[in-house]
Amino acid sequence: MNRGIIGSIVCAAVASFAGHAIAQDLSQLRGNIRVDGSSTVFPITEAVAEQFSKESPNVRVTVGVSGTGGGFKRFAAKEIDISDASRPIKSSEMKLMTENKVDFIELPIAYDGLTVVVNPENDWADSLTVDELKKIFLADSAAKNWSDVRDGWPERPIMIFSPGTDSGTFDYFKEVIAGKKGSIRSDMSVSEDDNVLVNGVSGQKDAIGFFGCAYYMENKDKLRAVPIVNPVTKKPVMATTENIESGTYAPFSRPLFIYINARSARKPEVRQFVEYYLRECPKLVGDVGYVKLPDSMYERSKTNFASRKMGTQFHDDQGEKIHGALTKVYQ
Repeated sequence: MNRGIIGSIVCAAVASFAGHAIAQDLSQLRGNIRVDGSSTVFPITEAVAEQFSKESPNVRVTVGVSGTGGGFKRFAAKEIDISDASRPIKSSEMKLMTENKVDFIELPIAYDGLTVVVNPENDWADSLTVDELKKIFLADSAAKNWSDVRDGWPERPIMIFSPGTDSGTFDYFKEVIAGKKGSIRSDMSVSEDDNVLVNGVSGQKDAIGFFGCAYYMENKDKLRAVPIVNPVTKKPVMATTENIESGTYAPFSRPLFIYINARSARKPEVRQFVEYYLRECPKLVGDVGYVKLPDSMYERSKTNFASRKMGTQFHDDQGEKIHGALTKVYQ
């Protein structure tokens, strides 16, 4: 028999046995697991942590929300075991990890669609192009009124609500709209708490904001999502599960990640939590408003974690543009 086939069979058998052993041993685990980072990834990690705690009641999992950048800072300082991230790690953050001798394992866990939202009483913005979003959000071409964005729209001030600058959502949006050299306007209402953004947009007729699709799905009775014109097809596309997974919701489809401190991964409670996360994540992401990855990617993540594959698969801060590249990179 082919040696590769034999190896695959053995690996599958080991994985099956390991999975059975893990299921039996969870109740015996003890310890603390510290997670912080992206508010976008928070609902997924929280859902996993809640289920994990039912099977492992003696392990305390705390999940913070300090933004992707804030999470990486704490991760580099060795204050947390896992960092939730709504973008890949940046070169500057990689440098900090190296300086602090923090090795890590990068695992993609879901797709998200960054959703642009307006007040339900907004009956004019039926779609938006990337160029129109630039008019609204760029510092050097900031539109004051809706009429500055498109002829025929109301001559009323635009009220803008944005995630904080430590947020991976803000980083991703900035990368798409402003690129490397541009800057986002500063006269916005900013918060790391997505609920504050929801209340801001839902409370003012002329408001606009953006955040992950899960928060829109949770609050679609208070908000209206605006279709974004695909730069290639020139057709407005809504942030639906199908459009995010296929990549037609461009350029605002993106993968989400967790980063695990390699030293923490040696601890039984952390190792088994991550293994549990990768098993349960495909079942939970839809429940909290996101889109699951192809099964092959979850299998790849399991393999990468089991083999302790260190470092990032993305380089030179190009990670924010990786929706189409994710499958290629991780398979």
